[in-house]
Amino acid sequence: MDLKFRHGELDSYRFADPGLLQQALTHRSAGAPHNERLEFLGDGIVNLLVAEVLFQRWPKADEGALTRARAELVREASLATIARRLELGARLTMGPGEMKSGGHRRDSILADALEAVVAAIYLDSGFEACRVAVLPWFEESLAALPVGKPGKDAKTRLQEWLQARQRPLPSYELVSESGDDHAKTFNVSCTIIDPTLTAEGEGSSRRNAEQAAAAALLEKLDIST
Repeated sequence: MDLKFRHGELDSYRFADPGLLQQALTHRSAGAPHNERLEFLGDGIVNLLVAEVLFQRWPKADEGALTRARAELVREASLATIARRLELGARLTMGPGEMKSGGHRRDSILADALEAVVAAIYLDSGFEACRVAVLPWFEESLAALPVGKPGKDAKTRLQEWLQARQRPLPSYELVSESGDDHAKTFNVSCTIIDPTLTAEGEGSSRRNAEQAAAAALLEKLDIST
């Protein structure tokens, strides 16, 4: 089975065990075997691959800069962007309810699927083959980072922007949460009062949702994130 990856040039990876790919693209809602265990493994592999490439490319960056850069590259929204580029959403196997609710477009599900695919490649061919297949997916995001000086997260940027103008800090409010305990989706609002603006964000944790909401509000303020 071929899994086509689009990132610049068209690449492909042929699985020796097609069942690994099938499992990686099966959401829990579709029944077992699903991709949650692969997602767990893939999360660790992605963090290691990204940490390794940053360590090699930024020899003068300190731990704080490296940590912020890794966080930016492996955050849910960043992984979901890669998953969309690889068209994983169209390949996902999901239960009828999850599919009807648009789960194949949800950042949290797409990011989890990407991590599961990474783990599947690792189990299929080993770490070196996984590195060769996966790192090109992050090249565009790596190139966009200011070398050695990755940007701060959205909540920090918003707070510093307001403090610099002696304005009240933002407030975050949980609007809703949905899904099973193992796969919750949180929706959070971020509000400021000078000027009066509100934006909402979604994530697989309240923290991620707050970051998404802050990023959305920065866009409304026309501040680069």
